[in-house]
Amino acid sequence: MTTPARSRLTRPRLPEPRGPVSAGVVEALRSGGSPVTGGAEATADPYGEDLQLALYVLYELHYQGFEGAPADDSREWDPGLLALRATLEQPFLAALRADAERPASAAAALDALLVEPAGHRPGSVSHHLRRTHRLPELREYAALRSLYHLKEADPHAWMIPRLRGRAKAGLVAVEYDEFGAGRAEDVHARLYAELMAELGLEPAYGHYLDAAPAAVLATVNLMSLFGLHRALRGALVGHFAAVEVTSSPGSRRLADALRKAGAGPAAVRFYEEHVEADAVHEQVVRRDVVAGLLADEPELDADVAFGVAATSLLEDRLGALLLDAWTRDRSALLPGHHAEAVARPA
Repeated sequence: MTTPARSRLTRPRLPEPRGPVSAGVVEALRSGGSPVTGGAEATADPYGEDLQLALYVLYELHYQGFEGAPADDSREWDPGLLALRATLEQPFLAALRADAERPASAAAALDALLVEPAGHRPGSVSHHLRRTHRLPELREYAALRSLYHLKEADPHAWMIPRLRGRAKAGLVAVEYDEFGAGRAEDVHARLYAELMAELGLEPAYGHYLDAAPAAVLATVNLMSLFGLHRALRGALVGHFAAVEVTSSPGSRRLADALRKAGAGPAAVRFYEEHVEADAVHEQVVRRDVVAGLLADEPELDADVAFGVAATSLLEDRLGALLLDAWTRDRSALLPGHHAEAVARPA
């Protein structure tokens, strides 16, 4: 029988810093003061552990916040924290623009995602997990993806006030499904918490932040970066479309992997829900959200294409990290955290 996912009213604790920038952010939140980084943000790797953790913590102030951060509700719009965030966003966004492919158009970028190989695809995490169906790897994957799935669809909700007409209606229709279609028990974040409990993982929001490498944080930070800047609304639509286009086949493979691994019905249900729902969502997103946005603002076509390409870039980077670890029979979690993904603390 599935262990019910525990309801947590407490916020996640502040993470352990990974360098001078994230140390300055964490200490500022803990003390209530201003961030002191010694100028380290000027040379921080845009994809590195320090910058990505600092960005994640700063973005989290717009979501649930942290335990151990006095008055962090009031610091969501703190000028000093926002200034540092802007400084960190610049190299991250510049790196994405430099490294992501440049599709000819939004339509071309999305069409490329629809090409599914007939057999196993090297470099694909879902193909790998379906083929190996190793429970420790599935647990690690679930733990790492929890940083997004426990707030699934929240970052995309930033789009709602920035769209209009057909695009807004289509987006809200998809988001309504993501948030359980009016049923709290069917909210996708709750279904994911039940998946985690089924796999013996801790389902509390943000629990695995300290275990997640920068490549995981970057995939979540991308949504917040796009969502919190109206100027990047086209890129967020591109990200949203990329997720919906690729979700259904990937979810089918992950559901197969969990069944083969002997996981219970609550674990399988999360992905089965996405197989059917996201097949429909893909059509709504392309026909209404993307097409509606570009009908209103055709000049955003390149931004939508960039959002798709940046999403693929970061997912490929994460996939390479996971598969490199697993093919070497190593944990993909940061050192010292492997046991956390194997069993939920008592």
